[in-house]
Amino acid sequence: MLWGCFSAKGTGRLIRVKDRMNGAMYCEILSQNLLPSVRTLKMKRGWVFQHDNDPKHTARATKEWLRKKHLKVLEWPSQSPDLNPIENLWRELKVLALVLPLIIPFFLTVFAGLPVSFNVSFKAAEGHPVDLYYLMDLSYSMKDDLANVQVLGTDLFAALRKITNHARIGFGAFVDKTVLPYTNTNKKKLKKPCDENDQQCQPAFGYRHVLSLTPNKNDFEAEVKKQFISGNLDSPEGSLDAMMQAAVCEDKIGWNSNSTRLIVLTTDAGFHMAGDGKLAGILEPNDEKCYMENNLYVKSTEMDYPSVGQLAMQLEKNRIQTIFAVTQNVESVYKELSKMIPKSEVGVLSSDSKNVVQLIERAYNALSSKVTITHDNLPEKVRVVYRPICRNGEKSEKEGVCDQVHVGDEVIFEITVTADTCMENKFFTISPRGIKDTLTVTINTTCKCQCDTAGPIIDPHPHCNMSGSISCGICSCKDGHVGQFCNCKIGNKQEHTLRASCQKDNGTECEGRGDCVCGRCECHNTDSGSQYYGPYCECDDDHCEKFQNQQCGGKGRCKCGKCECNSGFEGSACQCKTSDEACRTVNNSVCNGRGICKCNQCECKGGYQRPHCLECPGCTDPNCIECLGFESGPFKKNCSEACKTISSTIVKEAFTLSPKECKQKDSEGCWMTFKLVQLVGEDNYKAEIMIKRDCPKPPNVIAIIGGSIAAVALIGILLLMLIKLLLYMKDLKEFRKFENEKKKSKWAEVRHHSELFVQTEIAVTHFRLVSLDSDCVGFMLI
Repeated sequence: MLWGCFSAKGTGRLIRVKDRMNGAMYCEILSQNLLPSVRTLKMKRGWVFQHDNDPKHTARATKEWLRKKHLKVLEWPSQSPDLNPIENLWRELKVLALVLPLIIPFFLTVFAGLPVSFNVSFKAAEGHPVDLYYLMDLSYSMKDDLANVQVLGTDLFAALRKITNHARIGFGAFVDKTVLPYTNTNKKKLKKPCDENDQQCQPAFGYRHVLSLTPNKNDFEAEVKKQFISGNLDSPEGSLDAMMQAAVCEDKIGWNSNSTRLIVLTTDAGFHMAGDGKLAGILEPNDEKCYMENNLYVKSTEMDYPSVGQLAMQLEKNRIQTIFAVTQNVESVYKELSKMIPKSEVGVLSSDSKNVVQLIERAYNALSSKVTITHDNLPEKVRVVYRPICRNGEKSEKEGVCDQVHVGDEVIFEITVTADTCMENKFFTISPRGIKDTLTVTINTTCKCQCDTAGPIIDPHPHCNMSGSISCGICSCKDGHVGQFCNCKIGNKQEHTLRASCQKDNGTECEGRGDCVCGRCECHNTDSGSQYYGPYCECDDDHCEKFQNQQCGGKGRCKCGKCECNSGFEGSACQCKTSDEACRTVNNSVCNGRGICKCNQCECKGGYQRPHCLECPGCTDPNCIECLGFESGPFKKNCSEACKTISSTIVKEAFTLSPKECKQKDSEGCWMTFKLVQLVGEDNYKAEIMIKRDCPKPPNVIAIIGGSIAAVALIGILLLMLIKLLLYMKDLKEFRKFENEKKKSKWAEVRHHSELFVQTEIAVTHFRLVSLDSDCVGFMLI
């Protein structure tokens, strides 16, 4: 068979390929001939490759080689027995023509300080390729969602086919950093962070790339079915880590350089951001680089989470649009995040992710129908303003943004460029956000007049009122004449004197908004077409203060930079009603006489509260109440003078005033009950005082003294009893000790065996008194 390539630029090498050849040998031929031919013809990526269903063409080695080279392969037509290079090819070439990055050079020559405008049109293309990377939270709370996503491939591809015939889908998963306090680092829990009864559980991980972008739905379903749920400790997840790696690892994910790139993030929890890594002692900031090895993010535990700003910059740099498919409990969190990430949408996910396909469809339509023009590499001192003209000629209020742009619709952006200084060959790019097409604008400024000296000099010239000649395109006036057309005759006056009369307070001539002609300012037009006015062109009717995004709030007209309000309105932007209805109280007083009504609101004096300058909800000093109600206290002698701002009434049973009831203690220690209300005006009060005071009874001196003596005596008795008890306890302890010692003694053994012990013998002699006679007494021994 013969093999070769051709394009509008010529033909490449023609190679004869043997029929008996394996895939590896065929890949060698492709490598040696196909790629050099492409480089020779300078086709870059704007080409397709087609071969028949020969075994060497469909071999695994061939498919793998083509996939690694990211080559666009057109399938062999099922009805074609012979290879026809043009058959079924035209549609593919049209798509490639649409999606190839369009780089348009545009050269702009401007005068320094003067704006120059040009138009750029944009038309939405049909069938633009879409790369969708499905990034899923695999923490334990997403268990039900994973089961539904595993059978999602067919429905998801069917939805993408409605958008384009060139759709690819990939898959990635994330949980969180595998360190405390995000994940349980116990070896057993790290290996199986799920419930003990859950057998299908994979070890915790930060981010894993599962499937590169592929047009095969079966590959998607097969890889997703291999995934199991995992788990972590805290509620926020490492979703920003995963998104950053998916954005910067372009080769790993397999992003097509010319496709619409989408990341769909599904989760039911919030996210960690820069600084949270300090909780785990991770201090190294995220450097926005790819660290994928064996499809795992290997710097997860070494590098902090990215900031929202870092992520937004990388997503925009890599032209990635984001769809946040989140549960309702975190919808508000991701809506705030979406405001900071360009080209992103938020959709509410059902509890089990069954509605994710419909959600992606809606979000993609919202993203694709919004066209936003931005610029990059803008030189210093260059300003760019976008004025979009959207569908049906409607002008958008958003600068550089058109909404509801459908396939086939064309929108125009009027671009105004102003270079404030002189520059040469400075350039910047303009592009639609999310699309690789760019307009490269090269700026050159003209700072010197390029005069035409070829023609004869006419002096005097009719264009200069016969009072001067044309030099370098403008009038060069004779002495005694000045002005743009030499139409001002100054006589003996000096020109600088006339020019000084065009300057306000020694400022800029005509405020930079007009020309000084014969000592008077001739004013230019404003950007809106109206004219500056005033002696020094200091006034215009386009730059008054706005309220609710309307000049003068829509309730007045702008006159020389200040609002002239319609009847019934006032304020710097006519934002206030002159009516004082909102300041009036139930008694028809304005701010209760304690403030002024300004902009239909009370501005209260010190110590009073809005909205109607009411008094503070506390009770007043009791001295006046005591002297007015009971003729006692510190103000007793001059009560009428000290308390003249309070009119009082004595009540016996019930109060008639509505404020809260106050209780205060007077100088005699009695409790006074009263109500106090502030009347209209300042220092004007009315009080109602209950006639009966609650006074405490005087102390019983005898009872106090007797009680004190009894208490002292009782304490003494108790102390004596305590001492007696302690002595008794001590004696009892000694007695028991003695008894124990006594029981332990062995006196009998000592008596029989001790040599020191001698048995004693006792003899007792008894005498008996005997009376012998009356004179003698005798004793007898018995």
